[in-house]
Amino acid sequence: MRSVAEVSARELFAPLGPTYDRYARLLSFGQDPRWRRFMVSRLPASAARLLDVATGTAAVAIELARAVPGRIVVGIDQSPEMLAAGRARVARAGLADRIELREGRAESLPFADDEFDALTFTYLLRYVDDPVAAMRELRRVVRPGGTIAMLEFAVPRGAWRPLWELYVRVGLPAAGAVVSPGWHEVGTFLGPSIRGFHERYSLGDVWREAGIADVQVRRMSLGGGVVAWGTS
Repeated sequence: MRSVAEVSARELFAPLGPTYDRYARLLSFGQDPRWRRFMVSRLPASAARLLDVATGTAAVAIELARAVPGRIVVGIDQSPEMLAAGRARVARAGLADRIELREGRAESLPFADDEFDALTFTYLLRYVDDPVAAMRELRRVVRPGGTIAMLEFAVPRGAWRPLWELYVRVGLPAAGAVVSPGWHEVGTFLGPSIRGFHERYSLGDVWREAGIADVQVRRMSLGGGVVAWGTS
């Protein structure tokens, strides 16, 4: 059974597939691609078979494949609409022989234990009912010693927090409204979603409770993003 959070996320983002990457970059002031590249750089070149969870339009999957010649990447997402945009993007990149995109849920992955050398996921934990249980399921499919890496939005600290609040309360919804009604809805949703998640959870604690070792957390772009990585 799908959780309320999963259903809401799918309904919110499903119509945005064709425009998702362009406006995600714009509304993050160009930072989203930089965050993705840093996350991908946390993975060892020796990781030959990778899983990208919540792959969306396959932006991370493509970066993973391009980073190491011959690397095989499987991307999984619950949204067929986003996956359709992802498959078109993979085809344009000429990587259809090394990237496979499949529909599925992060909380119940259709893969065997220890099947992958490493795993990445982006903007996922805010949309699951139990982040620790979800992390344990991600860890299950990564071989012992394999790297798990994550990208997520964060809440800046100190003097940058009021500016962030102004942007997510006023600027982001207004900018989204200029693009489309769907992006206005996303712009209105994101601030409370990000704020609420980080008020409830410490990412480092979630990862360690799930059994991930050597957890490292790097705040990005004045605290607007966060990359975490560790060892299965």
